[in-house]
Amino acid sequence: MLSNIRIVLVQTYHPGNIGQAARAMKTMGLSDLVLVNPRQFPDSEASRLAAGAEDIVDAARVVASLDAAVDDCVQVVGASARLRSLPLPHYDEPEAMAQTLIERAENDPVALVFGRERFGLTNDEIRRCTHQVSIPANPDYGILNLAQAVQVLAYETFKAWRQRPASSYRPARPRSERAPTREQLDHFHAHLSRVLADSGFLTQPHARTEAQLEALFARAQPSRKELSLLRGLLKALEPTAKDA
Repeated sequence: MLSNIRIVLVQTYHPGNIGQAARAMKTMGLSDLVLVNPRQFPDSEASRLAAGAEDIVDAARVVASLDAAVDDCVQVVGASARLRSLPLPHYDEPEAMAQTLIERAENDPVALVFGRERFGLTNDEIRRCTHQVSIPANPDYGILNLAQAVQVLAYETFKAWRQRPASSYRPARPRSERAPTREQLDHFHAHLSRVLADSGFLTQPHARTEAQLEALFARAQPSRKELSLLRGLLKALEPTAKDA
């Protein structure tokens, strides 16, 4: 579904903004970037400011007109900082826009269109869209740069996608914070049992005591990092236990 969501940048002046927009896209799972008559592209500045999203910059398509960028799309949303007196549906909230966009993207391409850095999209370009959207901001200073605007709308779109039950989205967790495997737990409990026996805490088999300790750690649900810390503690105690 996310692969059906296209970001279109019209006549971008600074190539670095293309790279920053690509970076904003990649953080939100978007990859389809189309450039309409950029002033300068390809450019090393675009790749440099992509900062890890160079693949999106490298795969960007350059076209000669907005029509060429969106002709195959079933919904085209133009981002505009100001209200236009045009008979187009207007989303006052990006969240509402994103929910509709995601629904349309389930089966067909859709597009989010962004204009020039200094003055955005022209009225004629807005007319080529099916909808408009504005980003609510401080009325005394509601200026977002191009990459910021892409980031906000890409985030709302990604949020709408991940909140769908069918997305199966799961936040990435560092390996150390994940739950330990059954094998790792078995090694820990065997280690704990040896230290308890060597220390004299268990002078004879105490299956009930060990079972209670296993239950305690099962309730605590230590992460892999925490389990490693406990193993280090047991290892540090082992020489003392053997010398006792």
